[in-house]
Amino acid sequence: MTIEISSEPAGTLGDVWSRIAKRVVGRERELKLLLAAVAAGRDLMLEGPPGTSKSTLLRAITAEWGIPLVFVEGNADLTPTRLVGHHNPARVLAEDYNASNFVEGPLLEAMRTGGFLYIEEFNRAPDDTLNTLLTAMAERVITVPRVGSVQALPTFRVVASMNPYDNVGTTRLSTSVHDRMCRLVTTYQDAEAEREIVSRRSEVTSPRLIADAVSLTRMTRERDDIRQGSSVRGAIDLAVVAHQLCALEGVEAPVDEGINPPRGLPKAYTEVMLNATLVALSGRIHLDDTAVDTPESVLLEIWQEYFHLRPAIAEPG
Repeated sequence: MTIEISSEPAGTLGDVWSRIAKRVVGRERELKLLLAAVAAGRDLMLEGPPGTSKSTLLRAITAEWGIPLVFVEGNADLTPTRLVGHHNPARVLAEDYNASNFVEGPLLEAMRTGGFLYIEEFNRAPDDTLNTLLTAMAERVITVPRVGSVQALPTFRVVASMNPYDNVGTTRLSTSVHDRMCRLVTTYQDAEAEREIVSRRSEVTSPRLIADAVSLTRMTRERDDIRQGSSVRGAIDLAVVAHQLCALEGVEAPVDEGINPPRGLPKAYTEVMLNATLVALSGRIHLDDTAVDTPESVLLEIWQEYFHLRPAIAEPG
């Protein structure tokens, strides 16, 4: 059954998509599929590595519809009590249990306000917590002892995310969970979109520096000895750190557009990029379990390949 959005803005769903698409870099297909699913009243699983615009899309949709986005981090501490709520212990001692001293958790907050409950790292949450969510998704109502039943507003949705590359501390989701949720897989955007993201999210104005930051970051996703490379967040940090290092050391960032191979760049600039790469990306890459190198040595190899080996191979003649 399709559920109408109570605070629906003017225009059709297509109009909503057009307005949001103007504020989000790329992701036209993912935005369209996500909008269709939540407008149809469905809960959703977003599966993809960090930094692939999952939360950005949800923020844009909930802002457009004027409803809350309630964040929850999935981990072993996310018990049913923390998710649903609890009675204030101090007030219970003075007043006994009653509805007035009940402190709502994020699930009840989202249900009462008709917001999206967004659970990151969904597959890290305990099984009994997931079972509580199954009831909320199936019935759209939760019964709390000594409080009563809480009926969700029509715009309430459960949206979960998980990282397919991370298997440490995670659990396998049951078929009951999968059966109640649609699923959308997100991947990294192309280089042009990531350059635009870095440009928007930083004060860096050098196209060359932005292009180099994005290229170095994307290369961390291509190596066999790296289990998971850096997201575009790493490229943003790399660009802003390099920008500040250039200012500190009096280094001028090259002015070319930065799309062609980085041939003939000043040594001072490439060394700035190396130091910025080590700071911005060494904590963001996760090496394969069989790797014997350190993150710093792997990033040094990436820097050498990008600034020295590839330009030499591409040299005419």
